[in-house]
Amino acid sequence: MSKLTNLIVNQKESILNSKITRVIVLGCAVAFLGNYEAKAQFTLTGQVRPRVEVRAGQGTLQQDGDKAAIFTSQRTRLSAGYSGYRFKLFTTLQDVRVWGQDASSINRTTTEANNGILLHEAWAEISLVDTLSTIQNLSVKAGRQEISYDDQKVLGGLDWLQQARRHDAIILKYANKGWIADIGAAFNQNKELNTGTIYNGTNPAYGAGTNGIGTMYKSFQYAYIGKKFFFGDLSFLFFKDDFNKYTNVTAGTPPVTTKVNGEGVWSRNTTGIYYNVNATRKLNFMGSYYYQGGHDKDGRSLNANLFSITSTYQIGRKLFVGPGVDYLSGDDGTKAVTADSKNNRFDPLYGTPHKFWGSMDYFYAANGFGKQGLLNYFFKIKYNAKDNLTLALDVHGFESANTLSNGAGGELNSYLGTELDLTVKYSLTKMINIEGGYSIMKATNSMASAAVKNVANADLTPQFAYIMLNIKPNFLAKK
Repeated sequence: MSKLTNLIVNQKESILNSKITRVIVLGCAVAFLGNYEAKAQFTLTGQVRPRVEVRAGQGTLQQDGDKAAIFTSQRTRLSAGYSGYRFKLFTTLQDVRVWGQDASSINRTTTEANNGILLHEAWAEISLVDTLSTIQNLSVKAGRQEISYDDQKVLGGLDWLQQARRHDAIILKYANKGWIADIGAAFNQNKELNTGTIYNGTNPAYGAGTNGIGTMYKSFQYAYIGKKFFFGDLSFLFFKDDFNKYTNVTAGTPPVTTKVNGEGVWSRNTTGIYYNVNATRKLNFMGSYYYQGGHDKDGRSLNANLFSITSTYQIGRKLFVGPGVDYLSGDDGTKAVTADSKNNRFDPLYGTPHKFWGSMDYFYAANGFGKQGLLNYFFKIKYNAKDNLTLALDVHGFESANTLSNGAGGELNSYLGTELDLTVKYSLTKMINIEGGYSIMKATNSMASAAVKNVANADLTPQFAYIMLNIKPNFLAKK
């Protein structure tokens, strides 16, 4: 009887221990999954951004009697991201098109040029340090991505454009104790090749870039270092972009000149500093200086620079005002360009020109404006009427940074025109925003001259207006 009792007791203890073991295992599994869920996160967001534009001289002057253009363009995006242990993934599928460009009863684009669907972003970021590391971030980010720094004057996402801007690149990223240090590189090819690395950076169907250079870089390398101080931010940038070399070959009757790409590159170097400092609690100064050397896309030696300063003073709690000036060097229009002459035109790389040089996009955007550079005086006013309502008024005075030629051995007046930009932004909700703007310019004859916009019988009072709806839903947000 005693042996039987002991056997029963042992069996009960075994069963009890087994249950306890299962409970412990189950608890560990739940804790592990809970910890995994905390570290791994899936995001799914979107954007629908239709914009109605009325163009009566946007980008360049119209001729007298020309009718205004009216159209609606739309950006549609679907973005998915995933964050796990020591890695992140992110993709954005984007479609950009004009309302009505495709027939409504077919399932394909009317023409190949109208196909606006592309992969705007597709990148992976891998952390090189464990989560227990004292370093805030040390990672490698590779793939198609936006590259933006500071005020986006020379490197920016160009969000105003419906298609925006992106790069296929790899970046080593470091961040710790207020310091940021990035080293990036890109190398482009038109397709998979078996021999050589010649790259055609010009597409005859669409001019590359938004700064009028018309040529895509073959490769770039850059280093960026920034530091946050108690008084503001300071940063340094070195950016080298390389353009495939070419030669002009003339043949045939009548003679036709053709650009033939070859081996090697011409390299352009841009070096400079940026600052954003608070002189007092209500007075802020922001500016930059960049020097550009090396060779341009056509092999000419470069010697150019950019200087910018903006001041902002806060009046009360809602009003912000301040003047500023931008100087971007250019060539002397009265001197002939030779193979040995230097190029003094500063190119603001891959930035966001719409943000700085007028909402009408007359300078450093898709339309050229000569080679004389730009001097931009401006005064900005911003009023935060409510938490969800902002009004802004910018006044620009545009002037040639160098001498303008009248084409007959003389010089033109260097003043190009005055532009006024009014913008209203209203947030209906956190995800729904409405923005509208109106711009008008009083241009001079110098602006219409062959040295700048080259428009005969020009309307010297161009105007531009738009209204834009921006909806950015977060599909996984909790209600």
